[in-house]
Amino acid sequence: MSSRNKRISRRDFLKIVGAGTLISTECAFGRNTPSPATAAVYLERQPTGSEIWQVTTEQFRQSNIYCELPYCSGDSRYFIYERYNPKLSGGNKTELMVVEIGTWKQHRLDTAWRLTGSAITNDGTFYYLKRTGEETLSLMRADLSNGTPEEVYQIAGESSFRSLGTISTDGRYYVCGKRLSDDYQMFGIMLVDLQEGAETIIDRGPFIFNPHPQFERGTGSDLMIQHNRGGKYTPEGKRIRLVGPEGATLYLLSTPDGGRTELRVGTPHTTAVTGHETWIGETKEILLTVMAEGDYVPDKGNLLAVGAGSPARIVAKGYKFNHLGVSRCGRFFCCDDWQGAAKIIVGSIRTGKTAVVCESKASRGSPQNTHPHAYLTPDLKWIIFNSDRSGFPHIHAASVPEGMIEGLLEVRQV
Repeated sequence: MSSRNKRISRRDFLKIVGAGTLISTECAFGRNTPSPATAAVYLERQPTGSEIWQVTTEQFRQSNIYCELPYCSGDSRYFIYERYNPKLSGGNKTELMVVEIGTWKQHRLDTAWRLTGSAITNDGTFYYLKRTGEETLSLMRADLSNGTPEEVYQIAGESSFRSLGTISTDGRYYVCGKRLSDDYQMFGIMLVDLQEGAETIIDRGPFIFNPHPQFERGTGSDLMIQHNRGGKYTPEGKRIRLVGPEGATLYLLSTPDGGRTELRVGTPHTTAVTGHETWIGETKEILLTVMAEGDYVPDKGNLLAVGAGSPARIVAKGYKFNHLGVSRCGRFFCCDDWQGAAKIIVGSIRTGKTAVVCESKASRGSPQNTHPHAYLTPDLKWIIFNSDRSGFPHIHAASVPEGMIEGLLEVRQV
């Protein structure tokens, strides 16, 4: 299942778009854009010393995208979030908003089809999908440091895409989850070779409908996939269950051939994977959370690391870890504590020592943007997270107290 010659010239692409929604090529931070908006509100200094800002104030359906990777520019000057704006015309109603950290000035980078398919590289290049015609999407990219979008590839079949995207370290391969059958019974992993202009389904199965694909951050040859064993959809597309009794697990795919390597997490090795996982820098290990039950209750530790061919090991304990992110340097993690005031925890992957940065005061309700989804900026100075503490979900930023990161390296906790 492949197709070739999908790369097209800019001139020909604009001809295809015609009178439809045009791609924005204007630099979002350029002189022709409106003056940036600053509407952030300083909320408080918490007992830990962390200062909390509410970055957004308008009541859009918005989120900080996710937490497994830092959605920041390479120099930590900017981060990006998404919001749905129903007043926009055409097929791109998701606004991609870039925020300057510290001044909290906001610029609209571009509009997008949805958050689906979005990806970020280690140097802060953001990829996203933009609708350019009926059932046609353009894969776009923009360096968050300068904010100039450009089109890199055109993809057909928009309604079938199902996950965030991921980019290999060398920039050659783009991957996204895809529905392969009209009756929602078969799903696949689509690999796009941006050099050759070819698409290939490198893996398929009934339970990879929520795959969370992520390229390993070193060589970029291994792809992590979430496997929601026992999950089920009706033929009309309504999800009946997210996982079955066996729970979720993870496996690796080699690229571009698609060879599978099972990982020793999830039953029977551990309790079920929660569905929150990411690579630990270039170590070829994955950080993940499992259900905090049995041998993995908070006092014993439900934050694990695992690599191919090795059993999982406990990284930290003491909290009910849930959503997680790993710093761009691969040395530290950031998690939300899935209880009470939803504390945001940072920790050292080497020592296991942890510290509370702040209470997010997120409600942890059904909508995803009531979950903190906290991540560290690459310079380790700020945490970006969601919270509905005001009664409506907003993007927040918390400063990391001085000396906290350095203190995590001093002793071993587990």
